[in-house]
Amino acid sequence: METQIDYWQAHALLEWQIELGAAEAISETPVNRYEIPETAPRPAAKAGQGKPGKAMAPPPEAKPDPADEAVKLAKSAGSLEALREALAGFEHCALKRGARNLVFSDGNPKARVMIVGEAPGRDEDIQGKPFVGRSGQLLDKMFAAIGLDRASPDSEHALYITNPIPWRPPENRDPTPAEIAMLKPFLIRHIELADPEVIVLMGNWACTALLGRAGITRLRGHWQTVLGKPAMPMTHPAYLLRNPIAKRDAWADLLDIQARLKGTS
Repeated sequence: METQIDYWQAHALLEWQIELGAAEAISETPVNRYEIPETAPRPAAKAGQGKPGKAMAPPPEAKPDPADEAVKLAKSAGSLEALREALAGFEHCALKRGARNLVFSDGNPKARVMIVGEAPGRDEDIQGKPFVGRSGQLLDKMFAAIGLDRASPDSEHALYITNPIPWRPPENRDPTPAEIAMLKPFLIRHIELADPEVIVLMGNWACTALLGRAGITRLRGHWQTVLGKPAMPMTHPAYLLRNPIAKRDAWADLLDIQARLKGTS
């Protein structure tokens, strides 16, 4: 009667045989190797040669590098509309597959002031516009206090708004450094095409994307330079909603921006 052994028993027996010096597995019946016909080894195919009568298959095409593709698409855009279309057709960012809408921009593209925010949230994803919901309402009130409005047709008093990440990350998680780096060429081209006089870096992720640094509570209030333009880091409206005491610093930053626009700072 045959008996079966489980895996671990077989494993233990094999280890025991190896310790005894077994170096080759053999079959249950003997094999007369003198009766096995000798076969000459087949010569290796030379480079460039395949089987007779068959063409060699071409090598697989290399997949495009997402970063190179982003740079190429961004540079080829000659207008904001073309840039939007290029971004909408960019298939290498996984965030696109989980988002409802592309969040490209809002406001007057001829505005003197361009705001760069963070990643879209739920409300932005639904409406396809940056800075809506409670944070957007507070943003509008903040800049209305210095005479700027995203709805203004007058470039002197208008705002133009975008984000470094155009698609909402799942569960509102933070964007990854790889995602920011992948999409940065589009943001750079966006600023070049809009050509504002002043840039506002609203929150940590805007600073990370364009300055390569975070720590908004240390950066805010200190003018930086982005693409040769003055840039003011500010705390994000969502942070101000959680920390109302920080609104005093935000007001000081707004007055500094107003003074820069008037040419007095």
